[in-house]
Amino acid sequence: MKKHAVCLVLLGIAFGSRVFCQEFNALDMVTVVPARKTSEYVIGGDYQSVTSRRVVEPFEINRYETTYGLWYKVRIWAEEHGYKFKNPGQEGSKGLRGKKPGEISCNEPVTNISWYDAIIWCNALSEMNGLTPCYSFRDKVLRNSNDSASCDLAVCNFSGEGYRLPSESEWEYAARKTKSSMQKGSLSSGQINSRGKDDSSLPVTEIGWIMENAAETHIVGTAGTPFTPSAPPAPASGNPNGLGLFDMTGNVLEFCWDWFDDYRDVEPGVIPCGPAIGSERVMRGASWHSYTLFYACSDRYSYDPNEAYDYFGFRIARTLSK
Repeated sequence: MKKHAVCLVLLGIAFGSRVFCQEFNALDMVTVVPARKTSEYVIGGDYQSVTSRRVVEPFEINRYETTYGLWYKVRIWAEEHGYKFKNPGQEGSKGLRGKKPGEISCNEPVTNISWYDAIIWCNALSEMNGLTPCYSFRDKVLRNSNDSASCDLAVCNFSGEGYRLPSESEWEYAARKTKSSMQKGSLSSGQINSRGKDDSSLPVTEIGWIMENAAETHIVGTAGTPFTPSAPPAPASGNPNGLGLFDMTGNVLEFCWDWFDDYRDVEPGVIPCGPAIGSERVMRGASWHSYTLFYACSDRYSYDPNEAYDYFGFRIARTLSK
């Protein structure tokens, strides 16, 4: 593990003599495009009516959706260092807002946060680990998710090494990439065989918590694992996608950086990350909720960045040095 991430290994969040979170490394970054490399693919390929060629720069992404335990630890530190959040977050879809993490449910994804809350939290995570935050407005680091006007006009430093939301292009690439090929955009992330090739015969319920097999969120990385409520499975005991990423299909919808718009070609050397302004931010990945019926890799959702529901969450990404 990289030195800057050491303090975020969740070996338990202690309050007095009690430990509230079982041992689990919730921050486990996976290299998607290696340093000094670039990759090309067609976003929306084999699925959307409008597609575009994308060049993806070196980046890594977290193996897991952001857990409530990790969210809470960073939020408490952030609020002690001048950060403000409109929404304190919720422990999965059934937990209480802003509560101390439970021993097991702390490893469910954080929900009931807005896109604004997510980018402010990313800045706090960066600063907590000695990295320069990515999100700013007029060269001022954003630290308040209540300041929606500044957050709407935020710029993201994609050249920096701080934590951030993935761009839509990065998210879909990570969802479709396997060790040997690229999945079709019409399949769900993880519908592959042992050689990393498309396998539509694999049930989506084996790789994701979706409305057909879930009525609430579950511990991250447990899709495809049989269990009873009295004996929940351990995180990362389920089925990952071709890069070893969990819950790229289902559990919670995940925020991306981009404003929603039709795909457009971009000039060489320009990072493809949507229009400069808009009204809704992109979300990807489907969820347990009946409002998110579609779960192909290339399916797109969009919401007002001020909205927060119990099926909204996110995972983090970082740029790798070229």
